[in-house]
Amino acid sequence: MAFAHLHVHSEYSLLDATCRVRKLARRAADLSMPAVALTDHGVMSGVVKFAAACREFGVKPLLGCELYVAKSNRHERRGGPGGDAYHHLVVLAMNTTGWRNLVTLVNRGHTEGFYYKPRVDLDL
Repeated sequence: MAFAHLHVHSEYSLLDATCRVRKLARRAADLSMPAVALTDHGVMSGVVKFAAACREFGVKPLLGCELYVAKSNRHERRGGPGGDAYHHLVVLAMNTTGWRNLVTLVNRGHTEGFYYKPRVDLDL
């Protein structure tokens, strides 16, 4: 039976994981996984290298992000690090439109919602 990890962090999830994207792709191929997702915390900095490595090893790259969703709205500045100012939400892009939407969410989380973490909200 085929299996694919849909929630994997890499070295781009700072202080959370050390998995290198090339090694991740190689290991997924070694385990005969048809696909593997990269869902780093609040960033998509590794997706280009990840996608290239996956293609090299014959594994379908699933591109995503683990978003920080603000409890009320992304502009609110209450709570602090380690507090309850946000929830986690894993999001995967299904197609090109989803990819563009995900890039927009992550960028706006950094430019409009950053408060200890790059947060988005339900309005976005």
